[in-house]
Amino acid sequence: MYEDGTGLLTIGALACLTGVPVKTIRNWSDQGLLPPAARTPAGYRLYGPDAPARLEIVRSLRDLGIGLAAIRSVVDRERTVAETATQWADALDAQIRTLQLQRAVLRSVAARGSAAEELPHMTELARLSAQERRRIITDLVEDALDGVHAPAYRSGLLAATPDLPDDPTPEQIGAWIELAALVRDPALRAALRRLAEYSARTAPAAGEGSGLGETDTAGQEQAAVRVTDTAGQEQAALRVAELMRVRGEEAVAAGIAPDSPAAEPMLAELIAAWLPTQTGTPDPPAEDGPAARARLLEQLECAAEPAVERYWQLLCTVTGRPAPPRWHLAGTWTTAALRAHPRPSALDRSAFDATDPDRVLYAYEQVTRDVLALVAAVRPEDLALPTPCAGWTVRQLLDHMVWENLMATSIAEDAPRTDHTADHLGDDHLAAFADSVRAARAAFTGSGMLHRTYGPYEAPGAMIVQQVVVELLAHGWDLARATGAPTVLAPEVAEETLAAAHRIYGAAPRTAGSSFAPERPAPAGASAADRLAAFLGRDPV
Repeated sequence: MYEDGTGLLTIGALACLTGVPVKTIRNWSDQGLLPPAARTPAGYRLYGPDAPARLEIVRSLRDLGIGLAAIRSVVDRERTVAETATQWADALDAQIRTLQLQRAVLRSVAARGSAAEELPHMTELARLSAQERRRIITDLVEDALDGVHAPAYRSGLLAATPDLPDDPTPEQIGAWIELAALVRDPALRAALRRLAEYSARTAPAAGEGSGLGETDTAGQEQAAVRVTDTAGQEQAALRVAELMRVRGEEAVAAGIAPDSPAAEPMLAELIAAWLPTQTGTPDPPAEDGPAARARLLEQLECAAEPAVERYWQLLCTVTGRPAPPRWHLAGTWTTAALRAHPRPSALDRSAFDATDPDRVLYAYEQVTRDVLALVAAVRPEDLALPTPCAGWTVRQLLDHMVWENLMATSIAEDAPRTDHTADHLGDDHLAAFADSVRAARAAFTGSGMLHRTYGPYEAPGAMIVQQVVVELLAHGWDLARATGAPTVLAPEVAEETLAAAHRIYGAAPRTAGSSFAPERPAPAGASAADRLAAFLGRDPV
């Protein structure tokens, strides 16, 4: 306090009283926030008794990030604290959104391992307004569908806009950046146009249908069926799509090959549920038959556009909506089954019978013993050799054989794998195959698989293992042929494995969707393994 009897405070005394540094008080005084009440004869500032309270107000407002000019209007009573708080809260909201966006971009850059050259483009895309993002999608749709009359399909695409939330996650930013790159991909535009053309070509006579190309979260599945614009049929289409997904995944889980006899009842069930959804479409099929199966196959093939599926997945990630169920696994199985079974046929359950679990396990052990010896003899330079399996090298063949074991193991463990396209061989093909054999045998015996049934049609687990035996013996023959090794394999069980192949696959059509080519003649005196190869479409000569 200045000792002149006035009760005024020096700047030092005010600093001690409030804890605010002298330098800060002096600066705020110069800004007009805390004018001195008087000065000493030497010109030093003196502050009145209201200065500590005013200083606390100024300090509190500064701690909240409010600017000096706004604070001056408050302390001078030109604006209320409430008005100023509202204004600055709004400003902080905008700043927070900017910081959140910057953080999300940086996290996305770190997660993606982006190069420095990508950073400006990523930042620019992240800063786009909602209107600018919608413009990108609008340009995509208008360009891809130019001249195609598919109004419902077009409006569905335009209705799905990539609206980022105020606080996007790094995943949402990354999805938006990938989506912005995908819309420039000619493959996506071509795929969207094919879907639109199909929609226009097959539109119901009563109006544009909502099946193919539907854009809600169930659209990838509903694209498999064609419906009219009635709400009831739309719901029916969704139910059929879900049935297809469930049945296809059950078939994979049960190890039912698309071209096996056990696939036919599942197809018949799907066709029966699907037929009513075709009412109102041009020339609707009335019953299960070649025409109905050909039409459903066409619809599934049209819907199977990987670029479009990725487009919808990214849109869902960007907007925070649940991603649609993955259609790929079930769709692949169903299309393969339709190609293999172009017309209805009765299920021959004899394929399920006469399977001795103990004998099947013995056959598996004998076949894998001889195939393992072939695999052990494969040199690194042999991996690129062609094989009798069209288009497969030795490495691809070995990878498939490992997959057969891994898939059977996962079925036994009630956790079917879906990573068919992954690399299952790694850098050590012998270790990969040997490990897969050990895991499969342990699962067959430890899970009770050989004595259980699987899937809605109760396929015996022993028959599933027997399918694996047939596959491994046939592919072992392929490997022997590719590497110049003898093809007389597992003579103890080759004859019964050939008989099992006739029983399981004898009624399967040898069509474009089949696993095997048409049967070839075997020369006189051919071994059982050679005759198995001939039965499954290889040339044993």
